[in-house]
Formats: sequence, structure tokens, C-alpha cells
Amino acid sequence: MHHEHGTHSKQTSQVAHDRPDVDGASNRELGHSSHTHHATHAGAHDHHQGHGGYDAHDAHASHEEHGGHDAHAGHGGHAGHAAAFERLFWISLILSIPVLLYSEMLQDWLRFSMPEFTGSNWIAPVLGTVVFVVGGRVFLEGGVQELRDRQPGMMALISLAISVAFITSLLSTFDVLDLEFWWELVLLIDIMLLGHWLEMRAIGQASDALSALASLLPDDAERVRDDGSTESVPVSEVVEGDRLLVRPGGRVPVDGTIVRGEADLDESMLTGESRPVARGEGDRVVAGSVVAGSSIHIVADAIGDDTALAGIQRLVAEAQQSKSRAQALADRFAGLLFYVATGAAVVTFVVWTLLGDIDNALIRTITVLVISCPHALGLAIPLVIAMSTSASARQGVLVRDRRALERMRTIDTVIFDKTGTLTEGEHEVSGVAAVTGNDDDVLAIAAAVERESEHPLAWAIVRAADARSLPIPDATSFESVTGRGVAATVNGDSVAVGGPRLLQERNLSIPSALKEKEAAWADRGAAVLSVIRDNEVIGLIALEDQVRESARIAVDQLHRRGIRVIMMTGDARNVAEHVARQLGIDEVLAEVLPEHKSGEVERLQRQGRKVVMVGDGVNDAPALTTADVGLAIGAGTDVAIESADVVLASSDPRAVNSVIKLSQASYRKMVENLWWAAGYNLVAIPLAAGVLAGVGFVLPPAVGAVLMSVSTIVVAINAMTLRRLDLSPEGDGEPTATPAPVPA
Repeated sequence: MHHEHGTHSKQTSQVAHDRPDVDGASNRELGHSSHTHHATHAGAHDHHQGHGGYDAHDAHASHEEHGGHDAHAGHGGHAGHAAAFERLFWISLILSIPVLLYSEMLQDWLRFSMPEFTGSNWIAPVLGTVVFVVGGRVFLEGGVQELRDRQPGMMALISLAISVAFITSLLSTFDVLDLEFWWELVLLIDIMLLGHWLEMRAIGQASDALSALASLLPDDAERVRDDGSTESVPVSEVVEGDRLLVRPGGRVPVDGTIVRGEADLDESMLTGESRPVARGEGDRVVAGSVVAGSSIHIVADAIGDDTALAGIQRLVAEAQQSKSRAQALADRFAGLLFYVATGAAVVTFVVWTLLGDIDNALIRTITVLVISCPHALGLAIPLVIAMSTSASARQGVLVRDRRALERMRTIDTVIFDKTGTLTEGEHEVSGVAAVTGNDDDVLAIAAAVERESEHPLAWAIVRAADARSLPIPDATSFESVTGRGVAATVNGDSVAVGGPRLLQERNLSIPSALKEKEAAWADRGAAVLSVIRDNEVIGLIALEDQVRESARIAVDQLHRRGIRVIMMTGDARNVAEHVARQLGIDEVLAEVLPEHKSGEVERLQRQGRKVVMVGDGVNDAPALTTADVGLAIGAGTDVAIESADVVLASSDPRAVNSVIKLSQASYRKMVENLWWAAGYNLVAIPLAAGVLAGVGFVLPPAVGAVLMSVSTIVVAINAMTLRRLDLSPEGDGEPTATPAPVPA
């Protein structure tokens, strides 16, 4: 490249700026090193492979991952449990129907009778025992495992309740007790199985995001041979360096770089943005994106577990398995509830026995055990985690640390890196001035020379001329003046474009008519290039890193939430303040070296502020780690950034507001679920114990089981509403006021 830079490739051009009038912060092109961090997450897949080929009874019965419901957070495998519990439920229900029909108590209540025959009195005991063994086995084995782990919880309570019910029914069958309890036993087991089935199905839906991501990859790739012909090969056989052809409508099989062709690509699976983006030679593409318009040739540079898509899967898995403060509270409460429930059951049995009613003592005790199962409590937080992380991943918000996400709702300060976050990260023409004549003539002449250049500033000038539909004359004898600019012959005239060093070399100076304009541009940090024709300066062109329009909206959204917005950059203060004025930034921290950024974050934290740092995850890594929450923005092709708590796959700064919305919504659902689950137990246990028996109100065990399952369903439905959460940048509406851009 040529504007006082020499010749550079597209990838490195923006890091080579040594001119004081070019935004030196454009180091972002150093960018995300090609997935160097992905390997550290390789083991994350293991968590999601735990229950792959799950058998109906055994896997969930052992419930090693279910103790206290800890593992609900990572219930990837539980998606397969739904079918197992569904099968058990229907088997038990079918076996339960004769038990219910031949229950004398139900016949008396519902005023019907069933035909009697020899052995009909054994229908309930025999089928009830089968239901207890077949349908209840999963709970019994789970309860035993919890007791072995010394973490009694939901499964221990359920197994205790159905064991007491079974023993009571068995003793009654042999006239030791006078309780007909088989119908309530089978109904209790049926309802418990139904509750587990619905739970597993809900969690399976939450984990569908991972399966959906995996399905985005094609099975085969079209590899280009040395002679130009193609062959279809399994994606698993593609190696780094292979050249692949991706046709229109096809999915990119691996991460790679386009080496021929250009096309629009749908990257919504990665960024959450539905609008296709244009990609051409030299641009990177990611596995799973869809090619539209024309075919492209790519060279594979990341395959298998090293692709961005695999990184997203790992982050979703890790987030669903991560613990939150609310989860820790729920786990402690669930463990405590086992002891509360068993204690309440003992007290209930003793009191009713002392009252001389042994039948009610047994019924009330069983009801207490049934109704106090912490099923809803164990599901309250994990299902919210699963739903929120999978829903957000589909919209380009990838959560690595649940606790950091919970902190997001309390933040009061957001620090943005400037280049590439609040600005586009590439220069655009912001002003043209001619000594005499038309500004468009100056721009067209400059574009004629620059059209042969590969420098980003040259591209910006050509783009500006095309945008104005200017006729660009032909240029000949193009040459690069290393470190100074470019030169060519245009319409027979010798034309050169360059900065201060080119002027010095030719003993030229800025014409007096343009000095004021040049000073104003330079003062706000613009790169000012001189257009020289026949050794005479005929005009100036100013180029600046343009402010993102979405950044204006993002700052306004945060202000409406009462959040202070700070911009931190290594740029000169005049450059930073110019950008800040356009966006309405509250405070500017300029000329801050990367190694000092974390110190600025600590200074704000010592002032009592809750700080979010938003950066690209590379130069800002120390600050991202130090902040209360670190957000890596625009990290779509390197989602395994170690320094960030939340990774935003798109480059839209409005996504910061989306993370706040996600934090508030998921926390609200956690609180609602905890209140419902805990409050339900506080009310239900006394009722189950029979405190209102004196006024004629008693709660049968089967009704208690229904109420327990209803509470679980309520919690599940409440969590599943997060699937409708709109995290798109447009979801919060447009700003009430947009600062007017500073005129050129």
C-alpha cells in the first residue's frame, strides 16, 4: 500500500499505519488468532455425551447426575430421557386403569361398580405391585443413589413416599391394616412419571440448540483436485489446506478463506443477524453459513472441533452446565427440604397416632412426603439456565459464565473500546476540498490513481467516487512511492496522492485557501491526503474511521437505562473526543495503552461502580478479565475467547443492551420460579399434614401428587417463556434522540 505506508497486503495494512494523522488504533486487524483457544475447550463436548444411548430405567434411575438436581444445568443427555419416561408412563398408566376401576373407594365416590369374578380382589395388589416395581424402580434406585451420595433430595423423598404407600397397601391386603391404598400408589407413580416426562421434554427442547447447531454442517464437501475437477468427500476427510467448492444454496462445511469468487452469505446461525453479508476474496467464512448468489472457492483453515460452530456448541454446553448463585441457593434448599419433609412426616405420624387414628396417621404421613418433593425447586433454576443460554445462542449472544450474566443486570457503567466497536474500524471519505473548481473533480482524479492501489485508504476513495456516481478517468504508469503515496498519469497529467511526507519530498505545502479546513480535519484525527497535479496541490481529501450508526442507538439505549457510558482508546484525545461528541459518550479515556486499560477498570471499580468492558477480546483481554463482566464483541469467528464472560458473535454494539435484557429476564424467571417452588412447599406441607382436618379439609396423597406435579409444570412453563425473548438489536426500539453528526 502506498499512502506513506509502502506496499502491504489487505490483512496487514491496517496495522502498519505509522502516520500521526491515521487512526493508530486500528490494530484490531491483529484480531482473533485463528482459533488458538479452541483446543482448550475440546473436553467440553464430553459433558454432552453422557447419556447418549440411554435405557429406559437404568440411567435416570441411578440419577448420579440428578442428585439435588445439580446436573439439570447440563441436561444435554436428558433430552433422550423423555422417551424413556414417556414409555414408562404409558405402561404404568395402562396397568393402573384396572387398579383404579376395581378400587372400592373410587367405586363408592363415583357411584359405579365393576363385575366381580374369582381372583378379581387380587387385581389391585398384583397390578399395583407391578407398577411399583416397573414404574417406581427409577425413583427407588435414584433415592438409593442420593442416600449413598449423602445428598438426599427429590428422588429420596419420592422413593420414601411410594415405599411407605406400597408397604401400607401390602399390609392392608393381608389384613394387617385396614387401608385400601393401591389406587393411590399407582396414581402417585403415574403422576411422578408424567412430571418427569414433561421435565425431560422441556429440558430436551432447551438443549435442541446444540442439535440444531450440529445439523447445520453438511455431510459432504466438494473438494477441488489439482486439475480443477471436483470430488465429493465426507466432511470428516477434509484437512486444513484443502480447496473446496461451495455452490449457491450450499452450506460451508468448514471454516476457511475465500480464494475465488464472491457471494452473499447467511451467517445468522452465528451472529443472529438475518441479513446476508457480502464476502469476497480474502474474506473468512465459517462452517454452517449458507452461500447465495454464486459459488465460491475456499481454502480450509479450521475443521472439526476447531470451527467457530463447534466453539459455539462448547460455549452453550458450558453455560448450561455452569452454576449460578440462585442455583446454589436452590440446591441448599432442596437438600434442606428432605430433612424438613421427613421431620414433618414423623411429627405428623406421631400426632395422628396419639389422636388414635392410625389410618389417618399413615395417609397424612405419605401425603406430606409426596407433596414436599422438591421437584419444582430442583427444576426452577436449571431450566431457566438451559432456556436462556440456548435462546441467546440462537441470537448470537454466547454466555460463558452464568454468574457474570447475573451480574449484568446490576451494572451501572459500560466501557467501550473505540475502534471496531463504536466505529467501523475502517476509513471512509469524510470530506473533499478543492483549491478551485469542483470537489467531485478532485475526488474523481484521486480515485483514478487509487484504483490500482490495494491500501484501505485507496479503497475508501474509490468507494466514495462510486457512491457519487462519478466518471473515473483511466490512469496509466501507476507507481507506488514507498512510505509516501501513489502516482500515475491521468489524462496526460502527472497526478500523485499522499500525505505530509509526499509534500515534504516535493517541497510543497497546503494552499492557504485550504489550511483552515486541513487544520480542522487534522484536529479531529482525520487522515488528510493531498491531491497533487503537475506538482501543484489541487485539493485535499479527509478520511476517518466512521462511527457506527448502531453505536448511536446503543449509547442511547444504555442512557435510557441510567447507565454511564465511557469510551476507552489508545487514540489521541482529539480523535477520541470527536467520536464521543457524535455519540453522546459521558466520559473519554484517551491515549490508554492496552496494558493500562485494566488499571482504568480497577479505578472505576474502586469508586464503587459495576463495570462492563466491551472490546474485541484481543488487545482488551486484561480489561475484559478485570471488569465485573467482560463482553467480547464482533468475535463471530473466534467464539472461544478465554478473557470474556459473554461473547457477542456480531459486531453490533446494541448487543450490549441485549445482554442486559437477557440478564434481567433470566434473573426474573429464576426469582419467580424460586418463589413459586419454595412458597408452594411452605403452604402445601401443613395442608398435607392435616392442619385443616378439624374443619373437614383433608388432602388425599394422590391429590398431593397432582399438586406437586402441577407445581413442576408451572415452573417449566414459566422458564420456557424465555424462548420467546427477543434479543435482536432492534428489539429495544429506536432511540428517542440521535446526536447530529459533526459536519465535514
